[in-house]
Amino acid sequence: MNQDQPILILNPLEDVEKIKALASEPRIQILDLVRKETRNVNEIAEEMQLPQSTVATHISILEKAGLLKTESVKAKKGSQKLCRPGFQEIIIKFPEEVKEEDCIEVEMPIGLYTNYQVSAPCGLCSQESIIGFLDIPDSFLNPNRMKAGLLWCETGYVEYKFPNNTIYDNRKVSKLELSLELSSETPGTNKNWLSDITLWLNNVEIGSWISPGDFGDRRGKFTPEWWKLEGSQYGLLKNWSLTDEGAFVDGVKISSVTLSDINLTEHHSIKVKIGVKEDAEHMGGMNIFGRGFGNYDQGIILRLYF
Repeated sequence: MNQDQPILILNPLEDVEKIKALASEPRIQILDLVRKETRNVNEIAEEMQLPQSTVATHISILEKAGLLKTESVKAKKGSQKLCRPGFQEIIIKFPEEVKEEDCIEVEMPIGLYTNYQVSAPCGLCSQESIIGFLDIPDSFLNPNRMKAGLLWCETGYVEYKFPNNTIYDNRKVSKLELSLELSSETPGTNKNWLSDITLWLNNVEIGSWISPGDFGDRRGKFTPEWWKLEGSQYGLLKNWSLTDEGAFVDGVKISSVTLSDINLTEHHSIKVKIGVKEDAEHMGGMNIFGRGFGNYDQGIILRLYF
């Protein structure tokens, strides 16, 4: 089922009424039922073995909260109310407070790499069209790459140069964080397609994250309509971080490399390289999603915390 808004992110400090609507086992069951198939009130009541009046009350609460959509259609006798979900995924996430004076943030468009080496299948897309030619590595030299919202390859890497603002600041960096949307890459898609995606900073290998698959079960929230549904639709937002204690992906330690190993103060730029090694255990390709593609409308975000 392809909804216009497949994902809803709730802020528990602001979306109290929606969260209250979810705080009921029967209402969760209703959302699960209509997520699989559009149903009317009678079908839901029969499936849950509850009175129609009780189900109607639950549906009304979900509808008022914007979590369920209903539509009255003609039936053999009068009309019936059909129910479908307002969203395919609901995420409850506390907002992260970042004090402006304690963090420097730079967002890099995914097409502004300064070096690359890729193998086919590979390619780039903007929000409007394919850039260059599919499966031709030289297309990564196309000047229109600056508009890229999606790039992919089987093996190889793309490398970016971020400005190193720490050399103009006397404070000590406590953490480097990198945020980007990633997935594996295979012809067509396959949600069970492992790939070891590796990160290097200033030519130092930081570690690898195992991507679980290449996702095409539904259209990405920001993926344009012209992009075929059989192509990669969205990835997972991964947060890589480097501190004095080691390297982490989403808080899970992946190596003992620390901030001191990348010698921030000795470089005018911060080199960020992302790729799949030719000798990787899981050589399953890589998709990088930028603005206008995937589920997160962002490029590659680098943050330096003090």
